[in-house]
Amino acid sequence: MQKSYLRDVAAFLSGCAVPLAFAPVSWFWVSIIALSLLFILCHNISAKRAWWRGYVFGIGMFGVGVSWISISFYQFSEVPLIVTFFITILFVLYLSLFPAFATWLLNRYFPIFSLPVVLLIMPSLWVLTEWVRGWLFTGFPWLLMGYSQIDTPLSGFAPVLGIYSLNWFVALTAGILAYLYVARKHWIVLSLVLIGVWGTGAYLKNIEWTQPIDEPIDTVLIQGNVPQALKWDEIDYSLRLYFKLTQRDLKADLIIWPETAMPLYYQDAKPFLARLQQARETYGTEFMTGIIVQQSENEYYNAILSLSHIETFYYKYHLVPFGEYIPLMKYFDKLLNFFDVPMSEFSRGAYKQQHLRAADQLIGASICYESAFSEQVLQSLPEATVLVNVSNDSWFGNSLAPHQHLEIARMRALETGRYLMRSTNTGISAIINPQGQITAQSPQFEVYNLRAPVQPYQGSTPYVQWGNKVILWAVFGLLFIGILLHRRLYTENRDSD
Repeated sequence: MQKSYLRDVAAFLSGCAVPLAFAPVSWFWVSIIALSLLFILCHNISAKRAWWRGYVFGIGMFGVGVSWISISFYQFSEVPLIVTFFITILFVLYLSLFPAFATWLLNRYFPIFSLPVVLLIMPSLWVLTEWVRGWLFTGFPWLLMGYSQIDTPLSGFAPVLGIYSLNWFVALTAGILAYLYVARKHWIVLSLVLIGVWGTGAYLKNIEWTQPIDEPIDTVLIQGNVPQALKWDEIDYSLRLYFKLTQRDLKADLIIWPETAMPLYYQDAKPFLARLQQARETYGTEFMTGIIVQQSENEYYNAILSLSHIETFYYKYHLVPFGEYIPLMKYFDKLLNFFDVPMSEFSRGAYKQQHLRAADQLIGASICYESAFSEQVLQSLPEATVLVNVSNDSWFGNSLAPHQHLEIARMRALETGRYLMRSTNTGISAIINPQGQITAQSPQFEVYNLRAPVQPYQGSTPYVQWGNKVILWAVFGLLFIGILLHRRLYTENRDSD
């Protein structure tokens, strides 16, 4: 019994280690080893115990990896500490259900470590539970294992099949290592499988799926570093600061301000916007900025405004629960009044919207958290020639969140074969090329003008054409084949006995 509890602790500690695989530490191998250890710890035990080990693994993983959500509630929303603690714990416990469900399914229906289980069933179940986590209740696709592989050969699969294919190959690699430790056989076959997978990824990394067009855009990302506590109270200060910083680079082709850099309604901002339009007419510079657009008394949007020869808007679709809207507020408004989050009742924009236009290019836009939803980013493609994400990670202070968020943005650039310009209030602002590599970035928590060329691209990666449909159907197909092979193998072994 004591040995069993020690293994529970090992599962928890391996989960705690998983965030080390992601930015800013980026020890990619940790995610593989930790997941392999979880599979080993769930071998030859009851389904109930396997559920528990998957659950404590998740508590460690999310308890360390996304505990930064508490900062936005406690420091910036005046939510009492005890309530903040309660919210964070509930969120971590909810997210931990998904790895628990994966390990329960594995042990409930496939208790024997056979080759079909390791090569087909195990990675497929893991990916399906991660996909559900990214979809259910609007989804939270954070800390997907594939993001930890952005700088490894496995990243070659991203423009072909997207982030969930990387999750599958991480789980496959972890499962093979677990099998070799437990069964200690089929070394040659499984080694060849690993060499084939990682070698194919390395080969795919050398393929250029999209092609450059037109001249590079001389782009400036303005990072005002306005403290979150002042953002909504010192509006004039913010506007003066951003305009002063803008004047340093008025000969650039495109200047981008971050999410809600103009913390007021579009109608109220028109006198200030007229100054930017005058600068555009004088210098030829075009502008994009985060702003709030009010359509009616109870309808307003977190938006991006592009000031070109015409004004175009993008309205944020994927709102942050408890940050930009309160789920089920009309039913539970009294119960949820303690969520005192500024601007917590935004309206949702359309899923598919017109492209923003700037610098003679069509822009694929996203705001903050939306960059975590790969298929939503695809809505602007293949027409968009560059991608823009504006964000305000100051909500999460000096935590893991801004680094993880930048890593996610890198994956979107790699999947789509486009440059991505990421403009943030406090950092990390960055220019990311179609290979998912950062070509320029700002320091955190500094006032900074990040200026760099951005090359427009055209064409489609396979993932742009297919989205997640192909990988999901493939996962279901592999799962079905794995079940058939496992049952056949299990039946043959039983008959031989």
